Amino acid sequence: MRYLIFTDIHGNLEAFNAFLKFAQKRKVDHYLFLGDLVGYGASPNEIIQKIGNLKPISMIRGNHDKAVCGLDTVQTFNPIAASAIHWTRDHITKKNFNFLCRLKQGPLTVTKEIMICHGAPFDEDHYIFGDFDASEAFLHISSQICFFGHTHFPFIYEEKDHIVDGTFLTGESNEIKIEKDVRYLINPGSIGQPRDRNPHAACAIYDTGTKKIKFYRFPYNIEAAQKKIISAGLPPALAERLAVGI
Repeated sequence: MRYLIFTDIHGNLEAFNAFLKFAQKRKVDHYLFLGDLVGYGASPNEIIQKIGNLKPISMIRGNHDKAVCGLDTVQTFNPIAASAIHWTRDHITKKNFNFLCRLKQGPLTVTKEIMICHGAPFDEDHYIFGDFDASEAFLHISSQICFFGHTHFPFIYEEKDHIVDGTFLTGESNEIKIEKDVRYLINPGSIGQPRDRNPHAACAIYDTGTKKIKFYRFPYNIEAAQKKIISAGLPPALAERLAVGI
């Protein structure tokens, strides 16, 4: 079984289209989406329509998805992010709004081996930054592997004999081998809003046959995404950050 894991599209259609082209060239048996279809970007409707064509897929909601649906307050968002939430509410269609609001809350058990969440398995909005957060997360994970999003950083935390060790992934391609006596907490990085100073979209593929997870980065038309954000009247900072991956 080959799982394609991706997260945090955030209304960036150009990045998502590049991801779809990437996926077409790989043998994929199941898609895992870790939340945040919308927010920041100018193409929420197109993304929701297109993600419905990816099957089979296991999906959960992100904090921006919740906020657009009114299931969470924007008071915890910074002013720029909050303005994008309000913009998305005003521009999303009724059908796509309903789709967004039906997304499941994480964590979600996909198989005995795999769990997915947006922020953390103990709190879907919590950011896992560092070994302390990861140690708390492992206490709430029953599977060997938990994939998470939310931070927009490609990262691997390994837990063996109650010791947690984190690794930040750099470069355009990485690969790890899943070891029998190790548990894993893995972020594939963001499709539409990378924050690791690499503007390329990120995702990962887990092959259960080889027990290997490969991490990928690929370019997309950033300039086109920026122009859409500016034309939509969204804050210019949302366009500017895409070019530098912050």
